[in-house]
Amino acid sequence: MHDRGQLFIGGKWVDPAATGRIEVVNAATEAVLGLVPAGSPADVEAAVAAARAGFEPWAATSVDTRADLLQRLGDALMARLPEFGTLIAQEVGMPVSTATVAQAGLPAVVIKSFVDIVREFPFEEALGASMVVREPMGVVAAVTPWNYPLHQAVSKVAAALAAGCTVVLKPSEVAPLSAFLLADLIDEAGFPPGVFNLVTGHPKVVGEALITHPGVDVISFTGSTATGQRVAEVAAQTLKRVTLELGGKSASLVLDDADLEEAVQASVRQALLNSGQTCMAWSRLVVPRERHDEAALIARKVAEQLRMGDPLEPESDLGPLASHDQRERVRRYIRLGQQEGATLVTGGVDPPEGLERGYYVRPTIFADVSNDMAIAVDEIFGPVVVIIPADDEDDAVRIANDSPYGLHGAVFSSDRTRAEAVARRMRTGQVDVCGVGGFNPFAPFGGYKQSGRGRELGRWGLEEFLEVKSLQLP
Repeated sequence: MHDRGQLFIGGKWVDPAATGRIEVVNAATEAVLGLVPAGSPADVEAAVAAARAGFEPWAATSVDTRADLLQRLGDALMARLPEFGTLIAQEVGMPVSTATVAQAGLPAVVIKSFVDIVREFPFEEALGASMVVREPMGVVAAVTPWNYPLHQAVSKVAAALAAGCTVVLKPSEVAPLSAFLLADLIDEAGFPPGVFNLVTGHPKVVGEALITHPGVDVISFTGSTATGQRVAEVAAQTLKRVTLELGGKSASLVLDDADLEEAVQASVRQALLNSGQTCMAWSRLVVPRERHDEAALIARKVAEQLRMGDPLEPESDLGPLASHDQRERVRRYIRLGQQEGATLVTGGVDPPEGLERGYYVRPTIFADVSNDMAIAVDEIFGPVVVIIPADDEDDAVRIANDSPYGLHGAVFSSDRTRAEAVARRMRTGQVDVCGVGGFNPFAPFGGYKQSGRGRELGRWGLEEFLEVKSLQLP
């Protein structure tokens, strides 16, 4: 049992203002995994006050000092990857072998990327008779989701701290435990008091109090588009800067000259990573109409070969969804897809044999899907892939762009030049060309349209936390 009874505020572990607790549930067993405080507006007030008090001293520290502390934090995380991976595997359901790499290892890489970025970043730039100065914006409210809890926290926290901002982190109440381990490491690394603060609680209590607080200068939010719209609406009352990383319904386009077997296998595996609980999942597979049935057979084979099981077992390829509510949401969409007339190729609402306990949903493939069906329009956030036939290349691009989202995507072709030309036509923030691209922490991440506003990672992620000043010199 991970019993975390205190919040991290002002450089110390302190008792919360209220006594309420939130149960964190093991996604595979449905047993209580841990307890965290159900914070209150009073805790938010204390955390923001600590962040405000810590801001000016931290903003005045040298770039090298900030970079050295981040380096120490990244090293500490690297030394404890198995602990983080095992914990997140239980919170979220991602198999531990993958979780150790993706849920823990990549955040360590992100931290170290900002060490390099901040050391080289031009905080001052001469422009004629002017000096353009980039300064930290102030106190950052970082509100993070449950699907990649540590990665999303680190992407915000590392960038904000590198920029010279102070942070109040509010993790999802579904998967908050890794945030407490992160706070432990920040404490041990020696960051000054108030630079990083952690408050847990329910969104309508702690989240609302944090994003409406007049002492917060920047909101960095990752979550659903509906919640992001609410965050932007509230932030507009005080004109806070807002960065939003929201939903996705990304398309993988398989062109007529692509290796169909290779493209479909890669697309389905990418879409089912973390049981589909990934904002950048290629959940729409767009294939040439004449090869639709063949693509469906390949997709079925891939889905049925994946081994579902306890995320702590090394042979498991897929684990459960993160919560009861998420499982029920996915099941509703599977039923809806059948009602809409799509062909259920494999999967469905019934739990996998032998896995009736835990939030498991079998990998599900729908074929004969039109792009106006709800299963093709809405972000399901589960192990569901829809196959959509396209008449030609132009039709494939039209289908990809005919979405309220624009976060990610892919193009498969035997001709890289052709694939890149198609990728440039896609209205989305990232596109993998001719394969599943490797993770690049120095490249920007973010979306078009209702997938968000602003960017994370790389120098673009750093700039989200900087204000620009022009000094007019004699």
